[in-house]
This record gives sequence, C-alpha cells and structure tokens, in this order.
Amino acid sequence: MQLFKQQTLKISNSLSGKKDVFKPIKEGYVGMYVCGPTVYSNVHLGNCRTFMSFDMIFRYLKHLGYKVRYVRNITDAGHLENDAEDGEDKIAKKAKLEQLEPMEVVQRYTVDFHETLQQFNFLSPSIEPTATGHIIEQIEIIKEILKKGFAYVANGSVYFDVIKFNETNDYGKLSGRKLEDMIANTRALAAQDEKKSPQDFALWKKAEPQHIMRWPSPWGDGFPGWHLECTAMSTKYLGDTFDIHGGGMDLKFPHHECEIAQAEASTGHSPVNYWMHANMLTLNGKKMSKSTDNNIYPNEIFSGENSILSKPFSPSVVRFFMLQAHYTSILDLSDDALLASEKGFYRLMEGLKNLETLAAGDTTDFDIPSWEQRCYDAMNDDFNTPILISHLFEAVKHINLIKEGKENITTKDKASLQNILHTFIFDVLGLEDQQESSGNSKTLSGVVELLIQLRNNARANKDFATSDKIRDELLELGVQLKDGKDGTTFTVN
Repeated sequence: MQLFKQQTLKISNSLSGKKDVFKPIKEGYVGMYVCGPTVYSNVHLGNCRTFMSFDMIFRYLKHLGYKVRYVRNITDAGHLENDAEDGEDKIAKKAKLEQLEPMEVVQRYTVDFHETLQQFNFLSPSIEPTATGHIIEQIEIIKEILKKGFAYVANGSVYFDVIKFNETNDYGKLSGRKLEDMIANTRALAAQDEKKSPQDFALWKKAEPQHIMRWPSPWGDGFPGWHLECTAMSTKYLGDTFDIHGGGMDLKFPHHECEIAQAEASTGHSPVNYWMHANMLTLNGKKMSKSTDNNIYPNEIFSGENSILSKPFSPSVVRFFMLQAHYTSILDLSDDALLASEKGFYRLMEGLKNLETLAAGDTTDFDIPSWEQRCYDAMNDDFNTPILISHLFEAVKHINLIKEGKENITTKDKASLQNILHTFIFDVLGLEDQQESSGNSKTLSGVVELLIQLRNNARANKDFATSDKIRDELLELGVQLKDGKDGTTFTVN
C-alpha cells in the first residue's frame, strides 16, 4: 500500500537547517546510508540510540510503502585514535592489548554489535558493507580526486586540499563553519609538516613499519582515511546522489563535512539531499565516559549487573524510553527515567490486552479516523515519536473508559483500533511485548493464577492476613494484582 502518496513527510535537514518536505529522487524508492560502528569494543549505548533512531525511520518509511535500500557500514579498518592523522589504529591497538589478530577483534565486536541490536529488535539493514571489503573503490575515488586537482601526495600519504576545494565549493556548509575561522583557530598538529594546511585531511595514510593493517596502493603500502570509506560504500550502493544520510550529531564535523567534500570533488555534485543527525545520550546529567565511570553498556542494563540502576530493565523498556524523546534532542538516562518508562510501557501493553477483551456495542464514542491521522501527523513531522506515544496513550485512555462501561465501541471499530495500535506500537516503534515473548511467561502466568486462586480462597474464608500477604509479596516481586468486577488480573512491572 502506497501510503506515502497520502502523507506529507517533513525531515529536519541539517544541510538546509530546516524541516524540508521529503521528496525522494525516484518516486516510491528511498536510499538511506547510516554510519555504522567501528568494531573495536562493545557497542556503546549512545551509539545504540543513534541506530535505534534510524531503525525507527527505516520502519516508518517501509510502513508508508517505500522500497528502502538501507545501507549501514561496519568500520573494520580502524581509523586512528581521536579520528586524527596520527596515533594508533583503534582496532590494531585492541589487537595488541588482547594478543589477537585485528580481524579477531573485528569479528568479536561485530558479533556483539549484532547480538545487542537484535535484543533491541532492530531490523537488519539491506546491505552491511565493510571498509576492508571496499579498499579498491576507495583507491579509485582517491585517483579521481587527484585527477581533479583537489588532493596531493606527500611522503606516501594522500591529503585532501581543503583550501583548493574551497575556492570553488563551500567547505563547512553542513556544520555552518567558515574555513577562515577554522584556519585562525587551528593549533599546530603532528604530521602537519606533510600537509599544505592543518585543515587538510588524509585520504590515504602511509603505513609505518609497525602498522598491522595495510594494503598496497599506487602511493605505497598504507590504509584509507576514515572519511573516505563512507563515501565509497554509500555511493557504490546508492549512487552518486542519494536521499538520506544519517549518523550521530558528533559526526557532522569533520566526518560528514569531509564526506561531502570528497564526493563533490570526485563527482562534481552534492552526494546527499537530506542529512539527518541523532543527538547524544547522557547518563545522570553528564556525558557518558569510561574514564569517569559514568558509563553503562546495554547488557549491563538488561542483566542489572551495574552500580547505577536499581534493577534490570528489558530491551523493550529501554527502547520505549529512548523513543519517548525526539531523535534530535539530548536524552538523559537515569534510574528514575527508566522506572517511569517501564510503568508507561506496561500501561501501553496492558491497554492492548484490555482491548482484546472489550465487549462490542452498537456505537463508537471514540473518533478513531481523526485519532489515526494525528498519529500519522506526528510521524510525518520529522518522526516525532514522543507525540505519537502521547496519542497511543490517548487510545489507552479510551480503552479503559470502554472497559468501565463509560464509552462504547463497535466490533468493526474495535478491529480497526487493534490494527492501528499494533501497526504503530510493533511495526513502527519496534516494541515487543516481552512478557508474552518470554519463554517463561506461561509458567509465570500459571504460578500467579494459582496464587490468585489461593488468595481468593483466603478472602472467602475471611483470612485477610493471608490474602494481604500474597498481594504484598507478589508486589515486592514486581507482580501487581488488580481487583475488578470481572475478577483479579495482574501486571508484571
């Protein structure tokens, strides 16, 4: 179903600095590239937030009926520390520390990356290329940039000539920086003696004798610059100009700025129509940092094995927490925030379960078509998941009113509401009812139902001490009993 013909989607475009109406290059098709991880350590929670944002965007574009080619790379040719021109290769450094081959490091942390994203219920990208698998393409782009006069060779390395490029192009247009200001504020850097200007960046670096990861090239043995790999892989699979390029806000400069320069220098035109940037995740109001111990990994949240949070939280609760903030806003993770999100998540799941048991009436008091369009309006406004979630809770409120007999719903409208809620909760937001998907859920339900029966027997015999004890001890274990006119139900918090 081509819903995109009925909906007008606006995207916050970092290149234009405003929300632009989305018009893909080819109607019905979307090409989207997102910068993936450098696989030298366990995937960072902040990175997970970025990838989750684009997983949600991928899901919504697919829901609208677009055929999406989503490319997310793996950086397995480690760029240098702090993304600089000198220092140690991140992957090679980890290989030395752990006495492994670099590709063993790559394999270990690529597996970790995939397993973590699978727990968060990510869809797989259409293509997941690796930097080492595209060395030839990177070398060919360098040759083209050299031929156009926007790069130069120095001591076996190749550097992009930023000042020469800026004579005919606008280096800094994505980040809003002016080259003159950059030059004025630049300190002397290592390897600067090889470069014409401190702003010049490496397209190819000569490998010193101790450098493990190296490839032959027309300029000698070396390795590609970090910025170049994304230009090579995005244009190979999506064309010289494609629709969407995404990544974290921290990549806007220099990484994405350099990608634009490389592409324009080699092809003569802008590579991307919509640049999208997800904002950062903080922890207890401070930047996440291993050095200050203000850091937590996804598996530590799921297992509860950490000194920061009061209890474990499921992947779907963490996903729900992240989607409660707009992808362009800073989000602060804390114990209180996760506890509040957990309550909200289970309230949403409980609303879905209550909907299944509603008795149908002759009329519907809830205006479902206008509510549904408000859900689309939220997502069409730059993928505004917080507003969408508020509309989902509006539906839960009506479900509760119908359950209490204060509103009505017809059989047809009940089915329609169920379908819409499932679409936005599971297909678009990517949440999972992990109570239902747990392998132990049937056992848990059986045990709780048995305890409810024992409690009912105690109440019938006026043994209120036992009745209260069962209720209170279940609550301490995270199982909340709710007594209603149709009997006792429970939720797991």
